[in-house]
Amino acid sequence: MKIVVQRVSHAEVKVDNEVIGKIGHGLLIFVGVTHTDTEKDVSFLAEKAVNLRIFNDHEGKMNRSLLNVSGEVLIVSQFTLYGDAQKGRRPSFTEAAGPDLANALYLEFISEVEKSGVKTATGIFGADMKVELLNDGPVTIIIDSK
Repeated sequence: MKIVVQRVSHAEVKVDNEVIGKIGHGLLIFVGVTHTDTEKDVSFLAEKAVNLRIFNDHEGKMNRSLLNVSGEVLIVSQFTLYGDAQKGRRPSFTEAAGPDLANALYLEFISEVEKSGVKTATGIFGADMKVELLNDGPVTIIIDSK
């Protein structure tokens, strides 16, 4: 399982020109699932994301977590995190999990993050989504559970 974590001033996701998820200061997290992922991967990444110290403290050092700053999180599924563009010009997505497993683990990831008490918004699994964000920093971290 892979996540891309972006520190944002605000972010929103739209489906069919309708805002379905919106946050203020916090994290935008893109979630990709592969065939071998389990609930163990979900737990590891959810805990890592909410406790990742990438927010500035009073001295301007990245020393505070989402929980420390009472930030919000927008979680969006993104199978293209498992795109392989090593050969040819068209990426292969064979490493991405099928929709049944991917959706189940995506929903479990959302649930695990919500258990931490963080205000959470989401995209819609499998939908054609438009994501708008203001990256703060910019700060972008990629984390793989493997």
